[in-house]
Amino acid sequence: MVQRELKIDNLTGLHLRPAGVLCNTASAFSSRITFKHGNSLVNAKSVLSVLGAQVKNGDEIELYCEGDDEEEAMRVISDLIENGLGE
Repeated sequence: MVQRELKIDNLTGLHLRPAGVLCNTASAFSSRITFKHGNSLVNAKSVLSVLGAQVKNGDEIELYCEGDDEEEAMRVISDLIENGLGE
């Protein structure tokens, strides 16, 4: 398992469009991909779970990737988040 702390730098946080981008990207990997926000552990492959976490601009999350392609998943998803999730 690999993990990394990331700061969400979107003006609107993880609303529907960036949550969809995150989930679609995470779903392309076979690894289990989750993140911790506050006291919640969130399935990054579920749009409803990501939206339910209510991640706002400036919030920090801890991203976890576990599985055969965990290193690549961490790299791709970290880059995506650091670059604003397409916003």
